[in-house]
Amino acid sequence: MADTIKLLDPNEHQPRKTFDIKFTIGVKGMINRAILKKLIASTFFFVALTYGGAMAENFIQTSEWSYQADTVMGGVSDGSAEFKGDGSDKFIRLTGEVSTSNNGGFIQVRSSIPWEIAKGKTGIKIKVKGNGEQYYLHIRNSSTRLPWHYYHQGFETTTTWREIKLPFQFFKKSSSVLRNLVKQSTIKPIAIVAYGKDHTADISVMSLEFY
Repeated sequence: MADTIKLLDPNEHQPRKTFDIKFTIGVKGMINRAILKKLIASTFFFVALTYGGAMAENFIQTSEWSYQADTVMGGVSDGSAEFKGDGSDKFIRLTGEVSTSNNGGFIQVRSSIPWEIAKGKTGIKIKVKGNGEQYYLHIRNSSTRLPWHYYHQGFETTTTWREIKLPFQFFKKSSSVLRNLVKQSTIKPIAIVAYGKDHTADISVMSLEFY
């Protein structure tokens, strides 16, 4: 198995939508109705983005994710990750056997987010279900320069979907050389991780967004 595998979305990864609106003026100065509808829809879209943050981006839907295991450092954990469902019900499922043998002990899916998109946010909200084990969200930023540098926060799973909020103030640093609090304006890589003990991993994540 390769150390890092890019996840392929069965529905194909869709680029972020942009609006290209053109006015078509007829001979009598009438605006095409279909284009007018697009204009109105786009106006509401940008108003929602500007006021109240109602259109928070779900990075499960919009970002590319890759699977990685501790085999990159000589470990023997084995697993896989895949997209399931479609449309607004699409989610990532991470499964496998985590082993602490050979100084290993993790499997994960990770993605890189646009720089500074978390600036001014309070934390990360996820919609998740699993097999009852504890899992972790790992984040890295401009201060986490070494592979073993990251910030992490654990969360419990149940067999039904539920939303969990993970405030930045409760993320713990992996090394004493890191600053105590996450500098969210420089967050880029983010990972959903099963690690730390020998266990069977099975976690599904439908949404991941900043709040």
